[in-house]
Amino acid sequence: MLILLTGGCGFIGSSVVRHLIQSTTHSVVNVDCMTYAATEDSVGPAASDPRYRHEKLNILDGAGLDRVFSTYQPDAVMHLAAESHVDRSIDGPRSFIETNIVGTFTLLEAARRYWQQMDPARQKSFRFHHISTDEVFGHLAPDAPPFTETTPYDPRSPYSASKASSDQLVRAWHHTYGLPSFATNTTNNYGYWHFPEKLIPLVTINAIEGRPLPVYGEGSNVRDWLFVDDHAEALVRAVERGIPGETYAIGARQPRSNLEVVKAICHVLDEISPDPQGKRERLITFVKDRPGHDFRYEIDPSHAEGALDWKAKHDFETGIRLTVAWYLKNRSWWEAIRQKRYDGQRLGI
Repeated sequence: MLILLTGGCGFIGSSVVRHLIQSTTHSVVNVDCMTYAATEDSVGPAASDPRYRHEKLNILDGAGLDRVFSTYQPDAVMHLAAESHVDRSIDGPRSFIETNIVGTFTLLEAARRYWQQMDPARQKSFRFHHISTDEVFGHLAPDAPPFTETTPYDPRSPYSASKASSDQLVRAWHHTYGLPSFATNTTNNYGYWHFPEKLIPLVTINAIEGRPLPVYGEGSNVRDWLFVDDHAEALVRAVERGIPGETYAIGARQPRSNLEVVKAICHVLDEISPDPQGKRERLITFVKDRPGHDFRYEIDPSHAEGALDWKAKHDFETGIRLTVAWYLKNRSWWEAIRQKRYDGQRLGI
């Protein structure tokens, strides 16, 4: 199978690229315009593999997408390209609307034009896999059951609203035009090559450097955490087995409060790289909460686990240890980002 994958130099996309090249026989055309959060190094050895190609292209460029589809003749699309940080969406929502909504529309139309000229057998086997977030479902009360594929949408930030819109566009293109598309929604991911604006890489790097560890509000907001390599495996299973019109909610059943996450990072760092100044929990600093901060997200992945014959391999304790160790080992990558692209400042205020 030849897969056209968007956003393959981003955090989740690069993990999917690595998994495809290392663990399958599929080929990949990576369409990535290289925004501030993209890193070419993140695809690793895949970059030199003959089954991998990178097209530097924005998904808003319809003519460019037509050329890529015509040139490579993909069997499937995996759409991961997106603006993804809630805090940035509060500061500047326009790019989220343009990329996540208009970009998805542009990609859908290019895929539809390509799909319509296929012979019937290839039309039937073609797949458009849209990768999305659990944030489209909105806020969960402390005692509410986890999200499932049938949970009503209730997005509450510019980011989640833009992703909810893109999800519905994908469903509309399936029902109206017959494009064989489906969606997956996932929980918070963490792991290697994560741009250091998000909670886990930001706190890890700050703790390594002895900086304050910012925790919103009282740190009681809960997220469900999924190791990115487990998610990549699930996404590849989905593009191989996904049924048009379906939705798959992907998670690892690992909910933690933000404060628990920060303390876990401190504990791992104190163990493997002690700070002469003392335990790193001393650096925890409670700051003003994010506007409109949803209290809790959590997914019940039962349907996806059964349909995709997949289950997350890493619990949170194992995954966070691997993640923290990776950031310790790869200081040159994030130090360069600190110097040139993002120095850890607060966003979304």
